[in-house]
Amino acid sequence: MAVLEEPIKGVPLVKNYINGEWVESKGEIKDVVNPAKCETIGKVPISTKEEIAAAVEAAKDAFPDWRRTTPVARARCLFRLKELLEEHFEEISRIQTQEHGKTIDESRGETRRGIENVEVGCGIPTMMMGYNLEDIAAGIDEYLIRQPLGVFGIIGPYNFPWMIPLWSAPYAVATGNCIVVKPSSEVPFSQKKAVELVDEAGFPPGVWNVVNGGRTVVNGMLDHPDVNGISFVGSTPTARDVIYKRCGETGKRVIAQGGATNFMVIMPDCNVRATVAAMMTSCFGNAGQRCLSGQTLIIVGDDDEFYKSFVDAVVGMTSKIAIGYGLDELVQMGPLRDKEKKANVIRYIESGIEEGARLILDGRKDVKIIGDYPDTCFLGPTIFEDVRPDMKIVREEIFGPTVGIMRVKTLDEAIEICNGSPFANGDAIFTSNGKSAREFQYRVISGNVGINIGIVAPMAFFPFSGMRASFYGILHTQGQEAVRFFTESKVVIQRWF
Repeated sequence: MAVLEEPIKGVPLVKNYINGEWVESKGEIKDVVNPAKCETIGKVPISTKEEIAAAVEAAKDAFPDWRRTTPVARARCLFRLKELLEEHFEEISRIQTQEHGKTIDESRGETRRGIENVEVGCGIPTMMMGYNLEDIAAGIDEYLIRQPLGVFGIIGPYNFPWMIPLWSAPYAVATGNCIVVKPSSEVPFSQKKAVELVDEAGFPPGVWNVVNGGRTVVNGMLDHPDVNGISFVGSTPTARDVIYKRCGETGKRVIAQGGATNFMVIMPDCNVRATVAAMMTSCFGNAGQRCLSGQTLIIVGDDDEFYKSFVDAVVGMTSKIAIGYGLDELVQMGPLRDKEKKANVIRYIESGIEEGARLILDGRKDVKIIGDYPDTCFLGPTIFEDVRPDMKIVREEIFGPTVGIMRVKTLDEAIEICNGSPFANGDAIFTSNGKSAREFQYRVISGNVGINIGIVAPMAFFPFSGMRASFYGILHTQGQEAVRFFTESKVVIQRWF
């Protein structure tokens, strides 16, 4: 069927892209598996220390000329890239679904968000401007200019293989830096396609490199003295204990985004129909493999009738979610990325039961899959009731299609529970009351706050924020903060005799 057209054909071997050339790695080769079909769709190298060093060297050598390229000329490369991304929009989206498992609509949304960051980067002649003031003292003027630093490493996660590297890459190259991107080895084809189009757009050799692999590549970036900074998205233990720590030890700039356990606060005056629909995409979109997924619903108030009707509506709509291969337009939720991730989510479900939560929808049982696909990586949506703040399924990031429901009497209690989490990434409130919304917005500790918004994902011209264990660093990806991260502020004070 045409709707199931797969752009990745055969079992291709992914190569590294270094200094404008495709280079076959000497490292160990691993399979890339389509999680819906459990079929090998490609091979990816776990590149060596020498290969990441070669990419950094190429980027370092390309930097002087690229830095001297005018911001307008650099932006023109991004404009050409943007047009190519639009031309290949559907292919890019299908690659994501084929290698990751998310639905085609989710992939199209991811593709659009990535392109938007390229669009924002096209405005670099304005975004990179400094400022000045004459006569700061008699006959003396002062001004600030922003200058690129050199080579940056960008480390992407498996859950958004296309979009997340583009939270950083366009801003890095637009400001005059050179980059080495390391995609997740589980999903390398999205960045392979990205750099094919980068090459076609006319970026000079060495400006934009891609090296596939694992810890060896990451360590090579962290250890290399010519890498000036790292942009990372992944788990909190890696963000905190590896990336942030080692960048601090070596004086590298760092953006280290970690995990989350997001709360959705439900007020009794919310628009129930719209709120329940928002819960579906927030809690179960991307099969819950999203750092902005709603993990716990906190329903506020003493109204038993409202509580029951709201929970019934959530369960009713959740039980109708269509599960299957994401290239089928009818499918609303795809598989987890692999069977190990599915097993980990099941362990959390069992933990919730052991700690006293009541399972009212069990995604482990009788998962109805559209089409003839193995259930190896598929897990149905799961809902818990009688959840407490001290449970593992509330305190720890599950990263799967589960949601817990707890009940409190007041908004104050709800905010206290949100602020009791070690994470602080994307909490939201659903209400028709402006006072409640402002109180929540003002008091909740969270980098991204939603008011009647289920997925609190900032647009490309705003920073993707985060607090506490969800983020380590100062400046964030996207927009003006990314421009500041990838440049140094140089102050010039001048007087002429």
